[in-house]
Amino acid sequence: MLAGAASAHTIFTSLEVGGVNHGTGNGVRVPSYNGPIEDVTSNSMACNGPPNPTSPTNTVITVQAGQNVTAIWRYMLNTQGTSPNDIMDSSHKGPTLAYLKKVDDARTDSGVGGGWFKIQHEGFDGTTWGTERVIFGQGRHSIKIPECIEPGQYLLRAEMIALHGAGNYPGAQFYMECAQINVVGGTGTKKPSNTVSFPGAYKGTDPGVKISIWWPPVTNYVIPGPDVFTC
Repeated sequence: MLAGAASAHTIFTSLEVGGVNHGTGNGVRVPSYNGPIEDVTSNSMACNGPPNPTSPTNTVITVQAGQNVTAIWRYMLNTQGTSPNDIMDSSHKGPTLAYLKKVDDARTDSGVGGGWFKIQHEGFDGTTWGTERVIFGQGRHSIKIPECIEPGQYLLRAEMIALHGAGNYPGAQFYMECAQINVVGGTGTKKPSNTVSFPGAYKGTDPGVKISIWWPPVTNYVIPGPDVFTC
């Protein structure tokens, strides 16, 4: 019960591209508060927002199509360390996910609505949750940008879902921020067809959203959202 009631939060604070960290809030819309969104119908499911208002950034980070980028997660904006407690409480087990949305202007698009396609997810392999790999991996969440997408500006939505209190809905905690990127070198040979909306991609009744992870033991976790887009 203590684990289920634990309260600890996290923020996707910065984006690392080509081994270069662009700095906290530079190209990533970060909130001042590290709390979750719990209402899957809220517009804040897109790129965070009330009750965690985010700060705008004029930076758009250039990313090569086909490149791996790293979302850096920290407990708070000013957290400097990389130990598990500097990332998120280890009771916060759940999946990691990442989505892209093509936009005209990554600096001003709210992200709310359709056009999102999933490019990464990691759930539960029978031993370890996706969030645990980030928590015990210095807060590093690796995401590959597909090489076949069109060049242009995108929102990159990195997400961790904490399921420690998800036996009822609301209960699952959704942590997400959006980075503003400009993808160069994409071939544009494949257009994502399995796109979703935020809000709308998840329902409170989804088996990956409303689930008791403590008992009975999880044997087959179904990650929320669509399948991962592949080239």
